Amino acid sequence: MEIVIETPNSPRKRKGANWEKYGWMYMRISGALLVALIFGHLLVNMVLPEGGVKAIDFAFVAGKWANPFWQAYDCLMLWLALIHGTNGMRTIVNDYAEKAAVRKTLQIVLLVTCVALIILGTLTLTTFDPCIDPAAHTYLPSICK
Repeated sequence: MEIVIETPNSPRKRKGANWEKYGWMYMRISGALLVALIFGHLLVNMVLPEGGVKAIDFAFVAGKWANPFWQAYDCLMLWLALIHGTNGMRTIVNDYAEKAAVRKTLQIVLLVTCVALIILGTLTLTTFDPCIDPAAHTYLPSICK
């Protein structure tokens, strides 16, 4: 007895680029990168500092973000995580939203939210100035002169 599985009929066939394939590939690649980045983040922030988690305070973050490497590292982690999560939510919306108008509205809300969070997070990382307080030299002596 031979079992034949028919090709499923998709209600949303499109011409052009195969965005679902690219989304699937992005999820695999970004997921692997995120695992490495997150374990590195946890190691540097919670295991290596003397005092562990208790050592994390404003001065710790200010010292870390004074280095462009850590700004880029955290920015990459932010972008990958937000786009990864938004793409996952987009997949869920595509699976469960039956009406095209509802699906399109939810996808637009996801896109706007993701873009807004990426902009806010990137601005926070790149414009962070711990020395904005005139008295910062008393509690951040090595960073603020």
